[in-house]
Amino acid sequence: MRTTLLNIAAVLGSLCIVLVVIALVFNVSLIMFKTGSMAPQIPTGSLAVVKQIPAQDARVGEVVTVSRSGELPITHRVVSTRPGPDGTTELVLKGDANREPDAEPYIVRTVKLVLWSVPGLAYAVVWLGNPFVLGGITIAVAALIVWVLWPRADTRDGSSESDQAEGT
Repeated sequence: MRTTLLNIAAVLGSLCIVLVVIALVFNVSLIMFKTGSMAPQIPTGSLAVVKQIPAQDARVGEVVTVSRSGELPITHRVVSTRPGPDGTTELVLKGDANREPDAEPYIVRTVKLVLWSVPGLAYAVVWLGNPFVLGGITIAVAALIVWVLWPRADTRDGSSESDQAEGT
């Protein structure tokens, strides 16, 4: 039982490391949807995987996230695109649930392209980010490691592992 739990923890830890490496190498990250402007395709509470690309590569119909100075980023569908000044691109965006495109075009150099999304998963990420939940997970993992590595009695002859190591 101890070995199985330790192996599961090792696999989960290795998976986390692999995901971080993939995120760094392929320049991908996660975004959460707090509004319903992209519903029904991407409802409130969705978690999306995004990849940063040059704005000039954004195509009409794709969903992109645009950074805005002093405001939260916005994620909407590209309605039109055209070259802007000094190597920028002018994008007109519109939320699927909105009747009209956004009031002003966005003049940007890079955007984050939405690769895929999972409805409702943002709520789980927010819950896991709670300090009490993170603290509980940390304590549980520490307890698992202590439990697995704690010296235990050898069930074959009644002596403990530490007794066998000392030759008694």
